[in-house]
Amino acid sequence: MGCEVSNRLPASPSSVSLLHWYVETPRNGRALSLLVAGLLTYLVVISAPVWLYQVEEQIGSVGWTLFSENAREERITLVVIDEKSLAEVGPWPWPRDVMAQLVSEIDRSGALLQIHDVVYPEPREGDIALEQALGSAAGAVVAQVPALTSGPTEARIGTMTHGINGLTCSGVGLDLAVAGGYVAAAEVFKGVPKGHNAALIDPDGGVRKSPALVCVDGVVYPSLALAAFMQLGPSSSWSASVSQGDSFFEPEALISVEGYPGLKIPVDKTGAMRIDFHQSPESFRAVSASDVLAGRFGEELLEGAWVIVGGTAFGMSDIVPTPYSGAAFGVELQARILSSVLDLSVPFTPAGAELFFATMIIAFSALAWTASLASGRAVEYRLSLLVLLLPAVSLGTHIYFLQSFDMWLGWTVPALFGFFAPALMLVFELAKARLERGVVYQNLASYLSPAVAKEVAFSLPSSHIDAERRDVTLLSADIRNFAAFGESRPPEEIAAVLHYFSIRANEIIESFGGRVAEFRGDSALAIWEGAGERSARNALDAAAALQVALCERLLDDHNPEGLEPMALGIGIDQGPVLIGSIGSSDRRSFTVLGDAVSATLRIREMTTELAQPILIGAAVARHLVDRNLQSQGSFLLPGLRVPRVLFAPAQSAEVVPIDKRSTNAA
Repeated sequence: MGCEVSNRLPASPSSVSLLHWYVETPRNGRALSLLVAGLLTYLVVISAPVWLYQVEEQIGSVGWTLFSENAREERITLVVIDEKSLAEVGPWPWPRDVMAQLVSEIDRSGALLQIHDVVYPEPREGDIALEQALGSAAGAVVAQVPALTSGPTEARIGTMTHGINGLTCSGVGLDLAVAGGYVAAAEVFKGVPKGHNAALIDPDGGVRKSPALVCVDGVVYPSLALAAFMQLGPSSSWSASVSQGDSFFEPEALISVEGYPGLKIPVDKTGAMRIDFHQSPESFRAVSASDVLAGRFGEELLEGAWVIVGGTAFGMSDIVPTPYSGAAFGVELQARILSSVLDLSVPFTPAGAELFFATMIIAFSALAWTASLASGRAVEYRLSLLVLLLPAVSLGTHIYFLQSFDMWLGWTVPALFGFFAPALMLVFELAKARLERGVVYQNLASYLSPAVAKEVAFSLPSSHIDAERRDVTLLSADIRNFAAFGESRPPEEIAAVLHYFSIRANEIIESFGGRVAEFRGDSALAIWEGAGERSARNALDAAAALQVALCERLLDDHNPEGLEPMALGIGIDQGPVLIGSIGSSDRRSFTVLGDAVSATLRIREMTTELAQPILIGAAVARHLVDRNLQSQGSFLLPGLRVPRVLFAPAQSAEVVPIDKRSTNAA
């Protein structure tokens, strides 16, 4: 019966293309890693904007706290209504005549301007005295509080006054915050200059921005800081203008106050100013309001100073968290805003921040790509380092620009990409290395046994003998007269026969619990662990199955005409061997050594002289007393010194079918 053979193994197109895509064209994997990194960054940005904003704000302000300025702020003095003041004067709110006395004492001390971060909403006894004290002071501004809600509200207490001339809510080019209600000073104080102290409260309770301009009933009102400058300006008419930034490195918008040519206050597209926290809280001078009322203070603290009056007592409910403290006071925020305006150092986000982010992302991509071009373990070390380094670079760049140029760039977007890009590239490189190692292992396993292939593939080479002694059962199979067959056949047919021989021999030997140690030309050497009865029986059954599958179904169909036919000779023996690798580290060789190997090979050679397809050594035969073995005599095998008794299965002996091999291999 003929047997179909093929000179090549079929390959899976999908597996071949996948291997080619990963191993042969790694730039595709790197490009895909960068693309996925960008997609993940975008998904995080759109899916968790609030969380991302809080992380950016809280960690981004570390630059201020790490490099805080402790120099004393000499231009601003805080007059605080603290616990000491409440204990001496009485609970808040104080009588208006007491506040009038406080205003007069501050003015008498030579203050340049006093800013009251206090609202006087309801008419009360003593309002006239307070209004007169405020009006006669060198300069005074009081607070009014617009309610920055998402819709109109009915809460309208007091009278909003002192809007800005020249600006309209719809004509400034900004999306200004709109207040539906307000709490303002009583009607009696309508002539006193006012500014709002509205704040933008973030989800975590922090106040990081304050609207420079707010719309109420179509009128634009300034903040306390802007109102202070307008009050000290040369004109009694409050006027300001809004302009757009001229370059990528300028703010989105700038507010200019009439009478101050060099004063341009940066704001965002909503008209909000970012609060500057580069000064430590200790840098601001403060004096207790009770000490001012009692004259227990140095007048040099107030002389020529911008004085901010506000509450710091916990009962006055004016507490907000800041980068320095979880419980700071609103009067401190007003001092920070005023100080940054005086220094022309109001932090701002440049109009080209997104372009800057894109530039950083391109730079991070180039760094990750360059790191992935390294060879060996260096690529893993470099990419692992970039996973930590690039987010730190993003944060460090943000801190540098904030400290050096008062630019709040933000850092989370490039930091996310800087984390994802090298991380995904690292995953790709590890996957590629694993795949390449798997390919190497599969290729080795096609030449060596799986156990040996695994050891060779996943162990570092050395120049030492790496072998171990084992008791095994050996089977050597060889195609007789194959050289004569090769002389009369084309190479393609020779290769096809050897190909089929190696495939079927490996299948049959493994099905009986053995493994092929090596194929050498037209011969094979197989091993069964142990030198006992089970391995002996399995080896003999495998030999019988090989004779049926190969000698009768393959070799008969390819016998050369006019020459002695091909046949399969098999020798079986047992004994100790040394199995492992030998040779230098750059040229290792897997081998099976020992007297049992030599004896098995010589026994197989004797099959030709004795005209027996299978010969068995005495060490194996003693385990097979029930297999009807026939002694062939004692022989001195070539190259050996001790004679060996050889046995052969009787010609009528039953051959165990292949479909029953599982029982024998058990």
